Amino acid sequence: MQTQKLSKRLTIFAGHYGSGKTTLSVRYALRLRETYDRVTVCDLDIVNPYFRTLDGADVLRSAGVSIIASDFANTGLEAPYISPVVQSVFDDRSQRAVLDVGGDDRGALALGRYAAAIRAESDYEMLLVINPYRPLTRTVSEIAKIREEIERAGGVPFTGVVNNANLGAATEISHVAETADLVREAVQALGLPLRFTAVRKELLEAARGVIEEEIFPVEPVQKSAWKI
Repeated sequence: MQTQKLSKRLTIFAGHYGSGKTTLSVRYALRLRETYDRVTVCDLDIVNPYFRTLDGADVLRSAGVSIIASDFANTGLEAPYISPVVQSVFDDRSQRAVLDVGGDDRGALALGRYAAAIRAESDYEMLLVINPYRPLTRTVSEIAKIREEIERAGGVPFTGVVNNANLGAATEISHVAETADLVREAVQALGLPLRFTAVRKELLEAARGVIEEEIFPVEPVQKSAWKI
């Protein structure tokens, strides 16, 4: 997948709890860094204090990607706090930024703080991350409900969908392929394009013969967690 085909200045990943937004945010930022000199990841997750963008801090920083995160990230404290440094992403448009939004409508409230600036700039991609194997995103109606709740709370409309179907370390290419019809039905019902399907890196070759859509290779940020 070529990031130039998708990349706006701001790329926002949002979705249901456990859909894999954080891993996608990290991996997408690394891909952007291959093309752009200045890339920043913003952790806007005020809901989950345990698996945050900072889990990928070493790999991000070694690649030259900047990180903005809560002072409470990875401390285990549930503090609904957003670093004031996030504002710099909107003030300085010379950088590409990836925003990792917390789960569901509660997490999207943090995005609402910057909604006016995002809409005014109008150079963003807001991606609804779907893992059909997770609760509450297994049907088209459930996916539509999640979409509506996040948009209402965050104040920013989605522009596309990402299929991140996986069962962690147990994922086979058949698990991804068998969700394709559901996701196609969902994007048709939502009126949004399917931007890409995320596939574990070791399944990439097998995916090319099965997945029709754009493929984005991913690998866990924390290999012990296998949460993608």
